[in-house]
Amino acid sequence: MISAELRQQAARALHDAERTATPIAPLTQTYEGIDVVDAYQIQLAQIGRRVEEGAVVRGHKVGLSSAAMQRMLKVSEPDYGHLLDDMFVYETDPVPVSALCFPRIEMEVAFVLARPLSGPGCTVADVLAATAYVAPALEIIDSRVVDWKIGLVDTIADNASSARVVLGGCATPVDAVDLRTVGAVLRKNGEIAETGAAGAVLGNPATAVAWLANKVHQFGVTLGEGHVVLPGACSRAIDVAPGDVIRADFDTLGHVSVRFGE
Repeated sequence: MISAELRQQAARALHDAERTATPIAPLTQTYEGIDVVDAYQIQLAQIGRRVEEGAVVRGHKVGLSSAAMQRMLKVSEPDYGHLLDDMFVYETDPVPVSALCFPRIEMEVAFVLARPLSGPGCTVADVLAATAYVAPALEIIDSRVVDWKIGLVDTIADNASSARVVLGGCATPVDAVDLRTVGAVLRKNGEIAETGAAGAVLGNPATAVAWLANKVHQFGVTLGEGHVVLPGACSRAIDVAPGDVIRADFDTLGHVSVRFGE
């Protein structure tokens, strides 16, 4: 572990890197002995700073929810990050790439909560009962660590590489769809870039939401009414550049798209 002073220093560095779109070296290189406990505290300090500046927490995201990503980073459970109000963008608004460091995009099934959801002991049944609806979503991820040279500690501290969220306009009740079997296609400039399924997320994306509710309970956090929860990607993320148009089509749930500007 590292000292509280160094945690605050790391949080400031990540905050400044995001604000200026200027990436920093991996925290694991800069702070000897940094661990996962430090990383979550750095994330919370960084989010606290953003809230002091006027941002509002509007949800959470789960990362590393696929078996492949867990194997890659040699971990046995997902991680999580916060979604702030200024991360949400409309489908009609171009996302400027210059405001980000190394943007990538992935498709997800977003959960919007009708009532608060908390641990411990949160189950899939609790998640389904608390969900107002699900919607197609695109998450734009970004690493404030240079060239995505991240380990688990780096991405946790960096708010799970969160950047922007685009929600589609079709709301589907959870009892109208089997979330385990929802397929999806991700297109870049009209060409198929990725295919996937919601079941890639821990077998059922609702399982990831339950994991999240139980995990954040350790920090005294409850998932709030109206909050958006991103449970994890249906497929791998792809790189984006100015001029790109990205669209995700989901079985039953509809579609969502976004375009990127300079």
